Amino acid sequence: MSISKEVKRITTHVLQRMKNEGEKISMLTAYDYSLAKIVDAAGIDMILVGDSASNVMAGHETTLPITLDQMIYHAQSVVRAVKKSFVVVDLPFGSYQGNSRRALESAIRIMKETGGHGVKLEGGAEIQESVTRILSAGIPVMGHLGLTPQSIYKFGTYTVRAKEKAEAQKLKSDAKLLEELGCFGIVLEKIPATLAREVAESVQIPIIGIGAGPDVDGQVLVLHDVLGLTKDFHPRFLRRYMDLYDGIKGAVEQYISDVKSVDFPNANEKY
Repeated sequence: MSISKEVKRITTHVLQRMKNEGEKISMLTAYDYSLAKIVDAAGIDMILVGDSASNVMAGHETTLPITLDQMIYHAQSVVRAVKKSFVVVDLPFGSYQGNSRRALESAIRIMKETGGHGVKLEGGAEIQESVTRILSAGIPVMGHLGLTPQSIYKFGTYTVRAKEKAEAQKLKSDAKLLEELGCFGIVLEKIPATLAREVAESVQIPIIGIGAGPDVDGQVLVLHDVLGLTKDFHPRFLRRYMDLYDGIKGAVEQYISDVKSVDFPNANEKY
């Protein structure tokens, strides 16, 4: 039996055991009660309440506009649904960068008001002070390196990161630093698979990839992409497991037709 199936709840200790014993870690995003309940019931190891809610739930072009209050709302909804999965909540843009006191206050609010199990921050050495301060309060921290969407205007593009030697070297040193500071895991986004493998082998903590190849300790994707609710997003790393966009659209079209033709409600659907 797999480790994740034998335990009642996924914890940082369980995630570390999975890395140590070579069991891959499954992770998906969720932002609301209904879908989080399904994802948790399916047996997912980790749920990320991602600031990608800014895109898929609110329709923004980037992750930057979402606020701490909005992240707390989404995380509260998810945590109410979850019985087993480990829930990580993104600290949104502006809630931790450049001010470690604000970072700690933001992380404490998330933990107290949502019941989440940990927080995720983007960046390496530049957020060292914030990571240290949050960890000092006993709050589990997950790092995020590679493509960091909160820095999109700095990068100017969503293309693969760390292809150049200098950036790859910084990423490797940042991963080691985050491990030394006490992070329980790191997300690596959209980097060369060979570099991701090097990082996963160089640190003891779990490395979760998105567009980082198979040789890491687990994978994460955005649930709405996996289910085919998003239509115009086609990165190479995405595998769609359903096509709910067309399925839902078809169901709504049929409902409209049935209402207009007075086929709905029928004799069995009235009191």
